[in-house]
Amino acid sequence: MDAIAGKEDLEGKIALVTGGSRGIGRAICLALAEAGADIAVNYNERENEAKQVCSRVEDIGGRCVAIRANVAIAADVTRMVDSVARALGEVSILVNNAGVARPQAPEEITEADWDEIMDVNLKSVFLLTQAVLPRMRAAKWGRIVNMSSAAVQLGGIIGPHYTASKAGVLGLTRAYAPLLAGEGITVNAVAPGMIATDMIADNPKARPERVPVGRFGGADEVAQAVVMLAKNGYITGQTLNVNGGLYMN
Repeated sequence: MDAIAGKEDLEGKIALVTGGSRGIGRAICLALAEAGADIAVNYNERENEAKQVCSRVEDIGGRCVAIRANVAIAADVTRMVDSVARALGEVSILVNNAGVARPQAPEEITEADWDEIMDVNLKSVFLLTQAVLPRMRAAKWGRIVNMSSAAVQLGGIIGPHYTASKAGVLGLTRAYAPLLAGEGITVNAVAPGMIATDMIADNPKARPERVPVGRFGGADEVAQAVVMLAKNGYITGQTLNVNGGLYMN
């Protein structure tokens, strides 16, 4: 039987975190590094911030590489996964964190807005999962953690396009989990509520008094949930709600 979860559980594991240069993604990178994993930080535009994350990971004692890629484009995803394998080793932990969250009223949403949200928030989860699965299956070990949102349960304050994309993430999670459970690969989702990031700071509808615990969550609190799922081989197909009591199940 596996040892009780501890830092040694993730030593030697390679974690790819999409959208890892800031906010929740940055916190996840650092928390996984603290747990012993080596880190691949995906970014699309914020190169300097991604390199800063790598510097922090290296200070912790891990290896790190920052890789630019548009996660909504299949060729970019394939190139990135191959680059991670060459630089660090095969991806064993995938955190699908990259996302777009642009608050819009229903009447303001265009077809282009819809397509962008679906490509970055939902199609990317499919593309990344498909890209890492062959390696995880060969190793008979893998952890996939998909970032959804409390908006799926509550309707949200960003817009129906965002909510629909994050609902699709839960659908993919539940579809992959039973198909891969017998191969040593778990697939779970984390659904954050109001977390103190740029997305919340830019949305006037986000107010701490709406949260039962009376405050916004911290990115590190979401990261703790991701690390737990990365360490645990018996939890799969689940959605872990990190929302301060906004939604309870």
